[in-house]
Amino acid sequence: MRVIDAASVHAALPYPELIEALREAFRTGGDVPLRQHYTIPNPSGADGMLLVMPAWQAGRHMGIKAVSVYPDNPKQGLPSVIGAYLLFDARSGAPKAVIDGVALTLRRTACASALAAGYLARREASHLLMVGAGALAPHLVRAHCAVRRYTKVSLWNRNPDRAEELATALRADLNAQGAAVKVIEDLEAAAKVADTISCATLSHEPLVQGAWLKKGVHLDLVGGFTPKMREADDTAVARAEIYVDTRAGAMKEAGDIVQPLERGILTPERVRGDLFALVRDQCPLRSGPEAITLFKSVGFALEDLAAAELVAESAP
Repeated sequence: MRVIDAASVHAALPYPELIEALREAFRTGGDVPLRQHYTIPNPSGADGMLLVMPAWQAGRHMGIKAVSVYPDNPKQGLPSVIGAYLLFDARSGAPKAVIDGVALTLRRTACASALAAGYLARREASHLLMVGAGALAPHLVRAHCAVRRYTKVSLWNRNPDRAEELATALRADLNAQGAAVKVIEDLEAAAKVADTISCATLSHEPLVQGAWLKKGVHLDLVGGFTPKMREADDTAVARAEIYVDTRAGAMKEAGDIVQPLERGILTPERVRGDLFALVRDQCPLRSGPEAITLFKSVGFALEDLAAAELVAESAP
């Protein structure tokens, strides 16, 4: 059984190739039980969470990802999200590889958002606003830049120093692609002019206000993965045409969907489609150039399986 480290995972998953692998996975489908959440008490800080996510495609592969989420880890120099992926042959049940789960999660999460944006963001979108500067942010920016030609990338984070570090990491390759990268302090001003807004935070209170959103913007919400977490307010949800990665996951786990549903701001019928429907041409796309689109992801084990297969095929 192979052990594949983070560097090999990143090398094996270029954004365009992984976006296409995810498109094919959602087109083909698979068996994906709803992931399990377990709260882990942590006497020394914020409680942790253990996530267990299985998936399989008969006759091909099956796998399971186990991920821990500890919000206080950065204070100790550790990532908030740590995990591993175990890939099996679905025909024999034999284990094939243990894969670094953090790298796999970062790449597949970013590429799922980019896959959705390829259908929902306006073709002429040129200004990307990234809200948050954690480990996922550089991957989201690069993945979004793989599906649209952004000439301006704005970065906002509560800690401006973290945003500056992200800008430095991004400038070398994005400048070469013709995109100027800038750290901004006024989130409202940037949100009012951005064409695409991607959020990857651990916020429990809305950061993006619906009143700020200009017509035609695409809003990509990635960070909130529990019912208590929010990245955009009810006004944003009320104004937008709503899409999710999966209905079962987002409508049960994502605060940006669950809370508006509970308050009657959103109804299930207003969720226009998920990634299955988008890649299979089974749902409407944005209703027009001035429509606001919102894509909410909470993660889906089929994405991990598709990424793990690509790693196993490509990693040395």
